[in-house]
Amino acid sequence: GSPVPGGGPARTPGASWPYGPTTADGEPRDARPDTGGPSGGGRRGRRLTMFLVGVGGALVVIGAAFHFTGGDGKRPRTAPEPSTTSAQPGTGLPAGVKCGGAGCTGKDPEDMGCGGTRATTTTSVTVGTTLVEVRYSKTCGAAWARITRAAQGDRAEVSAGAPARKQTGSVTQAADTDAYTPMLAVKDAAEAKACVTLTSGRKGCTA
Repeated sequence: GSPVPGGGPARTPGASWPYGPTTADGEPRDARPDTGGPSGGGRRGRRLTMFLVGVGGALVVIGAAFHFTGGDGKRPRTAPEPSTTSAQPGTGLPAGVKCGGAGCTGKDPEDMGCGGTRATTTTSVTVGTTLVEVRYSKTCGAAWARITRAAQGDRAEVSAGAPARKQTGSVTQAADTDAYTPMLAVKDAAEAKACVTLTSGRKGCTA
């Protein structure tokens, strides 16, 4: 090309420079300022590495989920908690209940687990100021008599059947105001009758 000031040859845009092709302004293409970006090969290598790392992380997450859910995609399996109302082995009775039917006759309803929430008052009557009730437990298949607002010496009685089977109880301490009888096995609550005999000689029974 024609000389240029300074004695060097003129650069023709696009012409071949001794060290490679030039840009439109005459600079060699590989002499552009370095932008700091990786080369094409470096970018591909990093992309591959990032891809492999991502795949590895996903496999770890999937493995952990499989382990904690038992492999079926559901919540983690846990052992069932024991039921507090499950039957006692070999008896068919709820936990805490120690007798049923004929096995309850003559026994204390509280000691046998038949009282409390397992019993209901099916009928009652007031004699003077004393209340007498038939208490019945369907769970135990038994009934008993209970007196409240009573005095020392007052006596309760529960009976069922014909000839009548009976159980009695009484207030034995001066500080007590209630008492109940042992149980009688009954087929249903209507079979039982409760009576009270006061120390005054007055007596009354449920219908």
